[in-house]
Amino acid sequence: MHRRDFLELALAGSAWSAMAAAAGNTAHVRTIGTTSLGRVVVVGAGYGGATAAKYVRMLSGGRIDVILVDQNPDFISCPVSNRVLAGQKTLQQLTFGYDFLQQNHGVKFLQGSVTAIDAGKSHIVIDGKQQGRNQGKNQGEKLSYDRLIVAPGIDFMFDAFPMLAGAQQYIPHAWKAGLQTRNLRQQLLAMPDGGVFTIVVPAQPYRCPPAPYERACQVAFYLKTHKPRSKVLVLDANPVITSKRALFERAWRDLYPGMIEYVPGSALQQVEVATKTVKTAFDTVKSHVLNIIPPQRAGRIAQDCGLANVERRWCEVDFVSYASTVLPNVHVIGDAIDSGLPKSAHMSNAQAKVCARAIVALMRGQAPDPAPAFGNTCYSHIDDRQAMHVATLYRYDAAKKSMQSDGGSILSDRPSAQEGVDADAWAQQIWADVLT
Repeated sequence: MHRRDFLELALAGSAWSAMAAAAGNTAHVRTIGTTSLGRVVVVGAGYGGATAAKYVRMLSGGRIDVILVDQNPDFISCPVSNRVLAGQKTLQQLTFGYDFLQQNHGVKFLQGSVTAIDAGKSHIVIDGKQQGRNQGKNQGEKLSYDRLIVAPGIDFMFDAFPMLAGAQQYIPHAWKAGLQTRNLRQQLLAMPDGGVFTIVVPAQPYRCPPAPYERACQVAFYLKTHKPRSKVLVLDANPVITSKRALFERAWRDLYPGMIEYVPGSALQQVEVATKTVKTAFDTVKSHVLNIIPPQRAGRIAQDCGLANVERRWCEVDFVSYASTVLPNVHVIGDAIDSGLPKSAHMSNAQAKVCARAIVALMRGQAPDPAPAFGNTCYSHIDDRQAMHVATLYRYDAAKKSMQSDGGSILSDRPSAQEGVDADAWAQQIWADVLT
């Protein structure tokens, strides 16, 4: 077996093998065991948080009570959402409930916005005014925990251009899947043939490194089919394409010659909202559709509670257990952490499993695995059928106290329709692993 085949199989099979191993414990998972080990509260129900909630229940045999809290009633997948722009997917196809986590694993879902974490008293404060099913009962409701997992995702930094914070209906970033994705799609549909669609890419780190370039492909695919005189302009603050560079350059050259213009080193200097005009060191550009992806940082709750202790932007953790270095008995996973690793859905899912396993061990009075390892796979679609991927294995390096690449990354030889099929299978599989 070729190494790439083995790596893809290992990454693809890890979630299912863990689920299969726990299948015999289904009866225990659905109800809390007679001897409870305590309560874990998970804040944030995205790829990291929902996975952590499920696996704490599953790996503890149902002996740990788990409450999952999120301000939104549903899970909407950011991966695959670029395909909504080209009309290949709908938001409904990327939207899921948390019912199976509750029915199959006994996870309790509570809708509400967490406003405070009191690590000294081991409780969080929830504003239950959010509308929707299973909402918190009272404003300012306190919820106690033995261990807390915070998966806050990312928030946006509008410090340099504060006018953008109030202009998202007009200049949507669409970097969180949902209404802004639909808005950006509608703006693309309304764009005249011969118009300019501009994507502004922030400097690293940001959520999903290849996603801006995949977005350029998806927009170009739509324009090539429906408005062939139009242009996609990518203004990148980074010096080069940050992921799958050669593959994206080849795709743009072969599939969209003359349609996608890429300008590296194009940090944003000025924005005029009314005319959708941006200025960089190189040029001043007026667009019909302007998609500015802002710089990012750990989500709001991490900022408010002091978890973001690295440049007041990202959260420092112990990679053996994902315990915060700031607050006791609080663990942070996903895009919010300071790791040097790609901020991706697969990475959040993998970190959640390591964290869940460590927490179950700690609550049993045992030591966590001292040498965790996991993989990350990321697919990018370049048109309606073809995709490409990058896959990497990571292992904990005790000397460096960080996760390090084990053997480097493995890239697709070229985009292909088969990889498009594989990408769809990956999405179905990770959704099942996170939510069922």
